[in-house]
Formats: sequence, structure tokens, C-alpha cells
Amino acid sequence: MNSVRNGLRKGKVKKDTYGRLSCSECGISLKTQNDPNEVFSVRSCPECGTRWKVL
Repeated sequence: MNSVRNGLRKGKVKKDTYGRLSCSECGISLKTQNDPNEVFSVRSCPECGTRWKVL
């Protein structure tokens, strides 16, 4: 699982003018999943299932 910052640099994640993140392959907005046992939250694409860490 890569970080969102790394995905933005590689062009796999896009950020619009309002700061919303979306998958560049599918064009769908990323959903947030919070796990209380982890320090980070996870953003995932509902279409392709790609997951990104938000530190």
C-alpha cells in the first residue's frame, strides 16, 4: 500500500481544486476508511479497489 503523497507524485491519484482526491485510472472519488488500531487512515477506490495510506 503506497501513500497518497507518493500516488500524487506518480500521477495515480488526482486532487481537484477543492482538495478532493480521486483515482486517476477510474476518475472516481476516493473513500475514507478509519481503523482505530492504526495510526493512519486508508483511502480506497470503490471501483478498482486500489488503497492509499494517509499519514
